[in-house]
Amino acid sequence: MHKFLDNIEEVVSVGESFRLFVRGFSMLPLLGYGRDNIIIRRTTEDENIVGRIAMFRTATNHIIVHRVVEVKNGIVTLQGDGNPYTRERCRRSEIVGVVESVIRESGREVSCTTRSWRIRERIWLAQPAIVRRYALAIIRRMHRWTGKK
Repeated sequence: MHKFLDNIEEVVSVGESFRLFVRGFSMLPLLGYGRDNIIIRRTTEDENIVGRIAMFRTATNHIIVHRVVEVKNGIVTLQGDGNPYTRERCRRSEIVGVVESVIRESGREVSCTTRSWRIRERIWLAQPAIVRRYALAIIRRMHRWTGKK
């Protein structure tokens, strides 16, 4: 059986956007586990993606969606908003696409390029790591209590 995620690079390479369900806690609180979908669009190699949420495939074939922290000499450094201590690296050519918008559980679509979205990102990322750590612990516990793993 052929899985959809096996073809993501092909879909994006022809200019198509696609919708993907968010799994994992690494992008909390802006992208919520089990409640949000994201729209990924193709990006060109010369597009500035620093600060954007990008998707890439790891050497072990996992799909990762994290924020781009830095691009230097063709190497991209990424970090999850909800994981302030771990960073990943990949080549710029391995970036499949960037998150263009988020579809909330209510069905409302939120563009990741709006001023209000960018302000929320900046506020969260400006918090010291210790504040983010404790806030994330509370958010994860709330997810467990409400039944959203």
